[in-house]
Amino acid sequence: MAHVGKLHYGGHQRTFDIDDRLLSHLRIVFMNKLRRAEPFMFHHSDAAGTTSLWIHPAVSLVFHFYGGRPAEINRMWVEQLMHEANSSGGLKAAPEPTASMAGVGANGTHARLRK
Repeated sequence: MAHVGKLHYGGHQRTFDIDDRLLSHLRIVFMNKLRRAEPFMFHHSDAAGTTSLWIHPAVSLVFHFYGGRPAEINRMWVEQLMHEANSSGGLKAAPEPTASMAGVGANGTHARLRK
């Protein structure tokens, strides 16, 4: 069963429900972009429509996870999300790529990282 976490934008002014696994990967992208002082647009879609958020170091963000264990990090997914965040269109949550989508590496390992 997937746990649904929360992204609090602007402190607790706006809250968005996001699957814990996706939220774990988004947190890495947000952290890396903000560490480099690279603001970007993040588009979050749900049943109510799409909301576009300006992610900037001056805006408070809180990541709240409900799952009991940290998610295993998929490096391919982080790279895909980083590519989106670096684009002029901004970051949209893309589906998680699987090892079969990228194949297996030359040394027989899958492109996955553990936290």
